[in-house]
Amino acid sequence: MTDSVRQQRGRELTSSRSVDVFAERLFDYLPRADQRRWAHAYLTALIITQGKKSMRRLAESVSTSPTAWYSLQQFINNSPWEWEPARDALTRWVEERSSVRAWALTPVVLPKRGCHSVGVHQRFVASAGRSLNCQVGIALFLSCPGANFPVNWRLFLPRPWDRDPELRRRARIPETACFRPQWRQMLDLVDHVAGRSASPGVPVVADMSDAPDLAELTSRLDGIRRDFVVAVHSRFLAPDRGARERSPAAGALAGGRTGHGVLIGPPASEAQRTWSRHVAAMTGADGRFRQAQILSALTWQHNGGERRAYRLLTELDAEGEPTSRVWLTNLVHHRLDELLELTRLYISSTITADCLDGNYGLLDFAGRSFPAWHHHMTMVSAAYAHMRLAHAGHPVEPVPVRRQSAPAPAGAPAPYGRQVVIQRPTTVESASATGAVALPRSLSAASDGDPGSAV
Repeated sequence: MTDSVRQQRGRELTSSRSVDVFAERLFDYLPRADQRRWAHAYLTALIITQGKKSMRRLAESVSTSPTAWYSLQQFINNSPWEWEPARDALTRWVEERSSVRAWALTPVVLPKRGCHSVGVHQRFVASAGRSLNCQVGIALFLSCPGANFPVNWRLFLPRPWDRDPELRRRARIPETACFRPQWRQMLDLVDHVAGRSASPGVPVVADMSDAPDLAELTSRLDGIRRDFVVAVHSRFLAPDRGARERSPAAGALAGGRTGHGVLIGPPASEAQRTWSRHVAAMTGADGRFRQAQILSALTWQHNGGERRAYRLLTELDAEGEPTSRVWLTNLVHHRLDELLELTRLYISSTITADCLDGNYGLLDFAGRSFPAWHHHMTMVSAAYAHMRLAHAGHPVEPVPVRRQSAPAPAGAPAPYGRQVVIQRPTTVESASATGAVALPRSLSAASDGDPGSAV
């Protein structure tokens, strides 16, 4: 959807009072009238402003006052309002209007210039093929057929930001925020949303293929009886791909022990695991059925004194070769086509993450503090959900060009899972939400300079 069409649609929505009702639903808990007024203004501006969403340009979209940009900046950067109630209200609003099939936990890399924005650090990002100066956030998406809605976020704080009192003071990092590994951040999101969601029993889907703490996440999800489908490293593929699948009694227990169970095995144990090919009927992007080839195997793991069955699966391409992701799930009794649909939901959540910058200014944020980051992410999530659900015609989500992963250089820090690197599309071809194509520019980054020059 072009900027002009999107702006026209946004103005139609604002003129119909749908934004008014939506903003009141999300922000009526704010104690001051000026906070509620500027929340409405910021949300409206994100929806209707074309191009770069600097604070000044956002203000010009909703006010003729020359000082409106300063009031918007104060609301996002300095006003002491809690963001979790707005996110909880957004979760309920989305669930009332859509059929949630899964919760997708998606790491998002936000390239930055400078070293002053909260949580910024150097990290090797496999999907970009190089080290980036960046922030890393994790979003929980409510994944539905044809759409994904970010409703909650966590910001990764590297150890220097956790341990340095001066950095914490400057970025206004609360005492409750500290360094947490990826699996812990993901579980925090699941625990929080589970207590407030109308769909607490849906599976969790995530990508841990480049993360070192797969066992911690899966063992704890099992411990709280949470269904999951998690991408793992391709080393779990066995060489004997044409064999028939073994029965559960013949399954092999293999792997290296961790503090919470047995991590599913390294390549040396794969000789004990046999695979089988299956054909499943899937709905394509054009709505037509097509056949998908799936490679699948059962595997076993001790967890909490119990021996549990898990399934590994990957989709095969037209030449019969495995695709880039291998998935591990505890949904061993589900049909393979259902499992494959869940993996598609995760992949579409990464597409949505790319869309959040192109249309909603995710990278235009230049605030430096911890509260400001969460305030902006909350407003972007709300703007996106409103544009997708407040009218019949859904805007098209851009799909990034497929990126190639590069090996980490010697001595590089362990990657924080497989992440989405936000890139800004310059051209979007009209297509469905799972079939659009975006031609990305070079990686963009928000400035750490004048807070009045960008959000």
